Amino acid sequence: MAEANLRDVDAEISNLIDEENRREHETMRLIASENYASRAVMEATGSCLTNKYSEGYAHKRYYEGQAVIDQVEELAIARLKKLFGATAAIGGEDDIHVNVQPYSGSPANLAVYLAFCQPGDVIMGLGLPAGGHLTHGHSVSITGKYFKSVPYGVRREDHRIDMDEVRKLALENRPKVIWAGTTAYPRTLDFPAFRAIADEVGAILAADIAHIAGLVAAGEHPSPFGIADVVTSTTHKTFRGPRGGMIFSKKQHAAAIDKAVFPGLQGGPHNHTTAGIAVAAKEALQPAYKTYAKNVVENAKELAQALVEKGFAVTTGGTDNHLMLIDVTSKGIGGKPAAQALDRAGIVANYNAVPFDPRKPFDPSGIRIGTPAVTSRGMGKAEMRTLAAWIDRVVASPTDEALIAKVAGEVKELCQKFPAPGLRV
Repeated sequence: MAEANLRDVDAEISNLIDEENRREHETMRLIASENYASRAVMEATGSCLTNKYSEGYAHKRYYEGQAVIDQVEELAIARLKKLFGATAAIGGEDDIHVNVQPYSGSPANLAVYLAFCQPGDVIMGLGLPAGGHLTHGHSVSITGKYFKSVPYGVRREDHRIDMDEVRKLALENRPKVIWAGTTAYPRTLDFPAFRAIADEVGAILAADIAHIAGLVAAGEHPSPFGIADVVTSTTHKTFRGPRGGMIFSKKQHAAAIDKAVFPGLQGGPHNHTTAGIAVAAKEALQPAYKTYAKNVVENAKELAQALVEKGFAVTTGGTDNHLMLIDVTSKGIGGKPAAQALDRAGIVANYNAVPFDPRKPFDPSGIRIGTPAVTSRGMGKAEMRTLAAWIDRVVASPTDEALIAKVAGEVKELCQKFPAPGLRV
C-alpha cells in the first residue's frame, strides 16, 4: 500500500513549501548568503540518510550499521581535500584534515574555540559593525561572553581592514586566536598578512570562509589553505551545497578539532547533510563551477559599478567578491525601509549596518546585496544593469505601491527567462 504524500498528510505545510518555491522562482534573490542548491544536492539531503544515527567518526562509531554512512562521510572528505587542497599556498590535500560534521558555520566556529581556548582567553576578529561575524567575538554572542574579545576594524577613510591596527592590537593583547573572516566586507582578505601577525604573537590563525568558500574553491579569491591553522565554513552560500558546516585544519590540529566537534559540542552528525556536501563538492570539481564563480564576481562588480553611477554610496567604492554594502542615506532613506520596499518589488536583500553607522543595528543605514543566486540562474552583466535601474527606481519612491507593483511584474518576467536551478516548476 502506497504511503500518503506530504499534501495528503499536511496540506498547510505543503502549501507553504509551494509558496516559497514560487517566491524563489519569481524574485531576484540578492541575499549574499543565499543560493540555489542543485536538484542532486536536495535529493541527497531529502534521502533516507536522515533516518540514521552515527555518533563518532568513520570506522570509530558508537552505533552499529555504519557501513554505508562511513563511505558517505569518507567520500565527502576526500572530495573536499582534493578541491581545497588544490588551492593551498603551501602543502596540499595531504596536509589537510577535514571534519564535515558541524551542523552549521556557527557551531564550526565554536569548535575552534573549544579546541584552542579556555574561558577568558583573548580572541580577535573583525568587529560586527565593520563587517565581521557574531561568532568572532561580538558581545551578544556566547563568543563575546566567554572570551575577552578585542575587535579590529576598518579605516574610516576607505572602509578597508586596517592591518596596522590588527598588528598593534595583537601585540598589545596577545590573543589566543585571530579570526580572518567576514560577513559583510566586499574586498579580498590578505591571509599572509594575518599569518605574519599571528606568528608574531603566537596565535592560532582561523580563517572563516563561510561567505567565500565557493570563490576560494574556484580560484576567484585568495586561499587561506596552507596559511591558516584552521579554516571554517558553511556549505551553502557561494559553495552551493546544503545547510551545514565544515572545518579544515592542519594535520597537527586534527585530534583537537574532532574532539571539539564530537563529543565536545554535538552528538550524531546529520548524514543526509553530509551526503549533500559530498554532492556539492563533486559539482565544485567540475569545470563549469569555475565559470559560475567567475561570473559571480563579475556580476557583483558590474552591479556595484552600475549603482555607483546612479549615485549610491557603495562601501569601499566597489567589490572584489560576491557582495556589496550600500549606504542609502544619500537617497533620503534608511536601510530597513529600503530593503522592505525592494522586497515588495521582488528584489530580496537585507538591511545592514555600514562601517561607522550612526543608526541602530535594527534600523541601519545600509543594505547588503549579493550575486550568487542570480548568477546560478544564469544571469549576467546585462541583467545586473537592469537590476540596478530597478533598485534605483524603488529606493527613490519606496511608498509608491503602483511603481513597486510594476517593478515586481518586470522582475517576475525576467526571472521566467532564467529558470531557478534545483526547483520544481
